[in-house]
Amino acid sequence: MTPYKPKNILITGAAGFIASHVANRLIRSYPEYNIIVLDKLDYCSNLKNLLPSHGSPNFKFVKGDIGSADLVNFLLITESIDTIMHFAAQTHVDNSFGNSFEFTKNNIYGTHVLLEACKVTGQIRRFIHVSTDEVYGETDEDAVVGNHEASQLLPTNPYSATKAGAEMLVMAYGRSYGLPVITTRGNNVYGPNQFPEKLIPKFILLAMRGQTLPIHGDGSNVRSYLYCEDVAEAFEVILHKGEVGHVYNIGTKKERSVLDVARDICKLFSLDPEAAIKFVENRPFNDQRYFLDDQKLENLGWTPRTQWEEGLRKTIEWYTSNPDWWGDVTGALLPHPRMLMMAGIEGHLHGSEEIKAMVFKATKSPISNNSTSSSTKDSLKFLIYGKTGWIGGLLGQICKKQGISYEYGKGRLEERSQLVLDIQNVKPTHVFNAAGVTGRPNVDWCESHKPETIRTNVVGTLTLADVCKQHGLLMVNYATGCIFEYDTDHPEGSGIGFKEEDKPNFIGSFYSKTKAMVEELLKEFENVCTLRVRMPISSDLSNPRNFITKISRYNKVVNIPNSMTVLDELLPISVEMAKRNCRGIWNFTNPGVVSHNEILEMYKSYIDPGFEWVNFTLEEQAKVIVAPRSNNEMDGSKLKAEFPELLSIKDSLIKYVFEPNKKTTGGEAN
Repeated sequence: MTPYKPKNILITGAAGFIASHVANRLIRSYPEYNIIVLDKLDYCSNLKNLLPSHGSPNFKFVKGDIGSADLVNFLLITESIDTIMHFAAQTHVDNSFGNSFEFTKNNIYGTHVLLEACKVTGQIRRFIHVSTDEVYGETDEDAVVGNHEASQLLPTNPYSATKAGAEMLVMAYGRSYGLPVITTRGNNVYGPNQFPEKLIPKFILLAMRGQTLPIHGDGSNVRSYLYCEDVAEAFEVILHKGEVGHVYNIGTKKERSVLDVARDICKLFSLDPEAAIKFVENRPFNDQRYFLDDQKLENLGWTPRTQWEEGLRKTIEWYTSNPDWWGDVTGALLPHPRMLMMAGIEGHLHGSEEIKAMVFKATKSPISNNSTSSSTKDSLKFLIYGKTGWIGGLLGQICKKQGISYEYGKGRLEERSQLVLDIQNVKPTHVFNAAGVTGRPNVDWCESHKPETIRTNVVGTLTLADVCKQHGLLMVNYATGCIFEYDTDHPEGSGIGFKEEDKPNFIGSFYSKTKAMVEELLKEFENVCTLRVRMPISSDLSNPRNFITKISRYNKVVNIPNSMTVLDELLPISVEMAKRNCRGIWNFTNPGVVSHNEILEMYKSYIDPGFEWVNFTLEEQAKVIVAPRSNNEMDGSKLKAEFPELLSIKDSLIKYVFEPNKKTTGGEAN
């Protein structure tokens, strides 16, 4: 089956929890897809959830209600929508007991409006309807086989009844009018950005505040929980591989009682569960268990990746770092909250110019007939230093591919007036510094050219950072991780990497000295994002700066595990980091380490079966080089948390370097 390739996707409700993770993932991973988000910004929506996509040329936000037929029809036509991913819904069961008509209006009528618009325009190639596992009703406690996609729908509360009703409409439009519909039914989802009326974020915020965790009934109700990034990946798979007319369960067979969830959260907050947990009156009806058969989606190639302990830890870290993400949520933290009378925009705008800009574009700007908003493209302009360098040249190629306007700086870094003139002429939104002296042909050059090295690596970088600060600009600075070496606290092979806050301990080369010096000074500039690159590698094996190219041409090589940077994967991430206005120091390497021999074994397997090499020791290496070399492992957890899909170094090497260069039997690369 040929994978489906959309062009223009309308995602409803994507300022909410699950859909925002899906939207951000698609916008980041598929720059060729145009993503239009439609959301009315209800109480559980937050435009900050879409900040990772702000400024992306393939993203547009429209504030509006799916119940507005005129708006929906207008968007489908003017944006040439061919795909709809319909997430928008009221979803909180407690609210459905107190305001069930609102659920009928949003979940059934809103879905009907979308379906009718699809029928009228006749241009939709995929309609993915997002439902819930709750439409199956309660699963028997002793059942060992979960509900499969053909199981009977037996909803037990107003929320699940409206979702089942919406499913019936979707099925009817598929059969009566031939709409290419797909339906998903998912388990409970948790993770960053979730509104705290839901169990896990509610318990986390209450634990943070030192308040008791209210459990409905006796807490024996069992649920299955999926981490948000795993679910976003599931929707990515269904979008591309799902079959029209089919239903897909998104689930996991791993179950936990509500009481177990509360105890796990207490444990991570070092709370006594006996004192922290409080049992309260149960819901009017509370299903004991939902259990899904997920084999059908597994056959498409998806299984959840994130273990419960890891996902819960990440979620707690996010909420403790963003306690005010939702503003005043006192009403949501009640044992039995009802529909909260709070705005989805106004309650979350304070102090964020980016959010205000997104709302302004959504509410004031006319919708362009062009499928990709030119105003969004024009909102970004990069000024790049290092045109003749390896990274600087690749950055220009990435900007072209993503449709981002850019210019290379003409001034010398150490000449302040020239930098100011560049900024005045270009008027950039972001500045990238990929200029610097690394040595010709290697860092040994710096040992005999110390003034030139200082002039560029220290004086020039600091001057550019200061000029950017005066002009209110973020500067992304490509630095180095070659400022550390294995020591007793970070021994080779231990898996203990140097973290962003660790002090440099390697002074073996003058190059590393200058880089460590300037990194320390750049900490005083809050407008700088420092990316520690190590032993950079790319798919261009003809480039003499490529680490693989270097060691494949050496007569002898050492064999030491090191952290490294696969530029094909990480440079686009650096552009995304600029869009997100990331700041501070980041270990800019793929997670894990790889040794020289492991790389050369891959080289031999994929590129040259006859390749041979010889190892020598560090002591032997020292006799043929001027300055010692840095060997270390960098802790990549901070970058991995920001970009969960980041591959380990070995997986990245295979995907981005060796597979594309793999030689066929005829001797040519694929």
